[in-house]
Amino acid sequence: MGLLPDQYDKYLRFFKFMLKYWNSDVFSYSEDGINVINSDDVDSKFDHTPEELTEDLKKMGPTYVKLGQLLSTRPDLLPSHFMEALATLQDDVDEVEYEVVEEIFKEEIGLRISKAFLSFDKIPLASASIGQVHKAITHDGQIVAVKIQRPGIRKRFIEDLDTLMSLAEKAEKISEVARSYSLHSVIEELRYILLKELDYNLEAQNLTRLKTNLKDFQHLFIPAPVMDYCSSRVLTMEFVEGSKVTKISPLKSMGLDMEPLIDDLIKGYLKQIIVDGFAHADPHPGNVYLTPNHQIALMDAGMVAKFSNEMQETILKLMIGLSNYDGARVSELLLSISEYDEKDVDLPLFRKNIARKIQESENQIAKDLKTGRTLIEINQMAAKQNIHIPVNLNVLGKILLNMDQIVATLTPEYDMQKTVKEYVKYLMQKKVKDNIKPGNLMELFLEMKDLTENLPFRLNKFSENLAENKIRVKVDTIDEERFTDAFQKVANRITAGLIIAALIMGAALMARIPSSWTIGGYPAFAFLLFVFAALIGLYLLYQILFKDKKQ
Repeated sequence: MGLLPDQYDKYLRFFKFMLKYWNSDVFSYSEDGINVINSDDVDSKFDHTPEELTEDLKKMGPTYVKLGQLLSTRPDLLPSHFMEALATLQDDVDEVEYEVVEEIFKEEIGLRISKAFLSFDKIPLASASIGQVHKAITHDGQIVAVKIQRPGIRKRFIEDLDTLMSLAEKAEKISEVARSYSLHSVIEELRYILLKELDYNLEAQNLTRLKTNLKDFQHLFIPAPVMDYCSSRVLTMEFVEGSKVTKISPLKSMGLDMEPLIDDLIKGYLKQIIVDGFAHADPHPGNVYLTPNHQIALMDAGMVAKFSNEMQETILKLMIGLSNYDGARVSELLLSISEYDEKDVDLPLFRKNIARKIQESENQIAKDLKTGRTLIEINQMAAKQNIHIPVNLNVLGKILLNMDQIVATLTPEYDMQKTVKEYVKYLMQKKVKDNIKPGNLMELFLEMKDLTENLPFRLNKFSENLAENKIRVKVDTIDEERFTDAFQKVANRITAGLIIAALIMGAALMARIPSSWTIGGYPAFAFLLFVFAALIGLYLLYQILFKDKKQ
């Protein structure tokens, strides 16, 4: 069955893209971290810059933009200079016509825009791959932002993902490199992320949860959703006045005290990651605004990161290690949560590289400090040595990479490590206090109550069995039958050795007694004893050298 024209076009565009970058650093970056192409050879016709890659992904369409953003969290697949470019990848798309926007809103909410809002700007504030945003005013006077999902975007994503999955499966059948990268699992992860991001109901829930979690930070602002005007394809939320942090002029930022804002931004993210286990996962500068009332607003909660309790504690310890520049502690923490085969890993080299990388960042100020890049490079060092660090830490590296850029833009002289160190210490104390809250104490009390109630009976039963010699200890150890056979074999060998020694001693003594029956001038009986002892000895030697080794 042949390909449809649209399918043929998708395959053709993909193969043109692959041919262009096949011999570049992107694909010559092997699973052991070795670049086939000399990265210093900038004049090579095969050399392509990270910026060129991001532009080509934009031209390929929104699915490939999202794929690039996903790859920015995978240091095991790409070199660090490409990952940094992809971490800030954003697409440029044409706006959707107002008539289409109005049709989608009515279909989703059940009201015409003119009925739902007092006014609605037909020209969008911004257009992205999934949706575009319009400014509106409700009938009660509230200024809101209305995000409308692009028509047919779900269908396009699914078609592109099906194409990518088909190509990934074909590549894995013929390429060892494709199998080692497990391309189909990368595409499956992309599908999961995209389908979540396409559901605006989930984003509304994320905004509500983040606003609640960050309510104690007066300099952070999360827009609240207007649930009456939200659906899977429409998201209405509080409007955010202000400018993107990257567009704040240095003169303007110099006239404001930015340190309290940055304090709250850093502490807010540490709380999200270490305490809440639920974090805004896409704080690239385009999603972070500075408002007129001196707050930092976090936009676009479609992508969030979740961290388990165990991972939260590990990250807490890791941040302490990083803030103390303790390379040995950091490397041990990373190894404790990673998967690796000790036979394939040079652990002393890994520890030495981690220590060197952390020492490089000591005493740096915000404009020079690259905490996110350091963490990503640490992840990449691990990937080069076949140490598989959990994906959550790669996501953390991407978050911190974007945070570095924001902090360096607003407060170049800011001492980030001091803030991290102090707040992490506070979070550690808070976690200890949380562990002794009434709920946990009640659970501990119930467990102790159960133990106390049953302890007399259990002690009585134990003493009774002990008195009647009914105590049995079960030990799971090596194969008992083989263990017994081995001991029996040793005993037999010792016995045979003693017999041989006795035969030789007896033959030597009898050789001194004259006899009329001789063999070669020696008493015949003594000679036969020597021969018998020699045969037994040779047989034992054969068993030891050949039979035992094979078994």
